[in-house]
Amino acid sequence: MTDMPALLRRLAKGGIEVPEHVEKAMLKVDVADFTDYDVEPFFADRPIPFLETDEGGIKTISAPHMIATLLHHLELSIGQEVVVLGAKGGYIAALIAMIVGEKGRVRLLDPSQLAVEHVQSRLTHWPTVESRVLEAVEVAPVAFPGELNRVLITGQIRELPGWISSRIVDGGFALAPLGNTAGQHLMKIERQGDEMYSTDLGPVSFGPIDVKDSETGPMNPNELADLLELTMETCEELDMVDEDEALALRDLIVELRQLPADLPPPGEGGIPMSEHPMIQLMWDASPSFLRLWPMLQMMLHPNLAQPGAVDWNDDDDDDGFFFDEFQR
Repeated sequence: MTDMPALLRRLAKGGIEVPEHVEKAMLKVDVADFTDYDVEPFFADRPIPFLETDEGGIKTISAPHMIATLLHHLELSIGQEVVVLGAKGGYIAALIAMIVGEKGRVRLLDPSQLAVEHVQSRLTHWPTVESRVLEAVEVAPVAFPGELNRVLITGQIRELPGWISSRIVDGGFALAPLGNTAGQHLMKIERQGDEMYSTDLGPVSFGPIDVKDSETGPMNPNELADLLELTMETCEELDMVDEDEALALRDLIVELRQLPADLPPPGEGGIPMSEHPMIQLMWDASPSFLRLWPMLQMMLHPNLAQPGAVDWNDDDDDDGFFFDEFQR
């Protein structure tokens, strides 16, 4: 295994809390067992791919700092049963299985048949890990245990599915990156009696759970609305947008979200590009939209936070925003 001890030391120096049980698991489980891609970037604190579809979809194993952060906040102990949504190559499931021990259990769910087949081929020597295909994140799997104590969601979702929140036991919780495709907040959603309480653990940027949603293609109205929303929030924080521009952008975002869900992307469905509703909305808002285009480009290509990288400077002034996946 490439120098994991050195990586863990860099993570600690970069301010990432790595509990002893998480460190032991990361020292024992070799990430190279879960991907056929080059693992060197992983030890520079970058995500690495484990699956690529013919249509260009890519799924990754998270960067080490993100893995350590997720496992730290899961508050794992021996004998627990943990549900994981999103394959991550099987690497996170193996780490969890190592921590909860032989009396524990890991149930891994993913909407992609390809991802599940990959996981099953890599976890043949992990008898406490069960993996299966999920029809959809919003749909409860058939013949699945009723009570949930620990749930880890490893991809972007807008809200916690009802079948998960309704089954979390008293004192149990789900950990999930909630938000839109442009950015999320890592949220701990815990049940205390009859109430659910949310704790914001900080901003993150995860890709979608389903590899099909990561396949390249024209940006749809919701994706553009997400990006504009994030750009506007950033511009407002930096006092770079005036009241009229902010109002125009908010109106554009609302109108984009109101477009039909089955609207073909620009250039498809037999709709001339100039007549496409999304293009028309953008054209009408162009006085505000075009002025912010440089900022939009910057948001499309953010600097990745990698506290475990060899050249990481722990004195750097960053805002704590960590990126988990490759960005489109």
